[in-house]
Amino acid sequence: MGYPVIYQIEDIYCPALSAVGVPDEANSVGEQEESWKSVVTNLVAIVILSRGKCGLSKCISRYLLGMAAADLLVVITDLILTRVGRSYFPNSFLFITPVCRPIMFLGSAATVVSVWLTVAFTFDRFVAICYENLKTKYCNEKTALAVIGTVSVLGFLESVPWYFIYEPYLIIDNVPRDCIFKVIFRTSPVWAAFELFHLIVTPCVPFFLILLLNVLTVRRILVASRVRSGLRGRSNGENHQDPEMENRKKSIILLFSISGSFILLWMTQVVNNIYRRITDTRYYNSYTDPRYITESTSRILQLLSSCTNTCIYVLTQAKFREELKNAVKYPLNLIVKLVKS
Repeated sequence: MGYPVIYQIEDIYCPALSAVGVPDEANSVGEQEESWKSVVTNLVAIVILSRGKCGLSKCISRYLLGMAAADLLVVITDLILTRVGRSYFPNSFLFITPVCRPIMFLGSAATVVSVWLTVAFTFDRFVAICYENLKTKYCNEKTALAVIGTVSVLGFLESVPWYFIYEPYLIIDNVPRDCIFKVIFRTSPVWAAFELFHLIVTPCVPFFLILLLNVLTVRRILVASRVRSGLRGRSNGENHQDPEMENRKKSIILLFSISGSFILLWMTQVVNNIYRRITDTRYYNSYTDPRYITESTSRILQLLSSCTNTCIYVLTQAKFREELKNAVKYPLNLIVKLVKS
């Protein structure tokens, strides 16, 4: 049987995804280099956000920084070290069991933290837009840092059992190689309960929470917009702009872009998980089985979800674009000064 088409797609998709945002030509040796360029790009985004010059409140900036850091860890562990590494460096030290086991754990934990920080950010904006009396008390930098810290700790604790579920696939020259699920994972009711709990916690509950919070936020915005438009129309005329609504509009665009991207890219994963639990699907007939292709596609879209936030910042935030241009120009300006001197 030939190399499965879905694997061929992943072999092209994962290196390309890891190089998102960096226009360059890949060569036969350069896939790993492209991946690290993606890491640098994400680090640049983190630096820009940490400078606090993007016109965003400290509260929003902290949430975006937290999500960017978690997404960066997902890119490094799940995308670069695991998927790209498996395709291009299958015999490297990355796939010695004592090495790949913590990589698997970190990838799972980073995904949980990234997902729940998206929920926390959505809830923060929901409170800011729908409950003005709680905005000052809740939507501030101190609360954001506390929420980010709590979510990070709980996310890593929830993922600890995954570290102990892997065992070597084979042993070569007394060296354990690769990581596969232990047999007990498929037979033990305790592990079955943990897997179900994990699927509920991430991504099912976050998915529906974000969807619900966005629906409630949209309803509140529509009501508030009609009220304010009516009041300003009676007092100042219909053609006058409302500065408060303009500022709120920018915040709403950022919120809906991030949460909407999450909903679209995780939808396949959520539906597939629900279907698998209902039908008790654990094995597939072949690599061409539609259920297997659906699961692989859902993983691909999930990975894309961890790489889109930087693009969202660039597309929705003019000041972020300006800071990014300054970051690109800075080393060029230094080189020009050195040449002139």
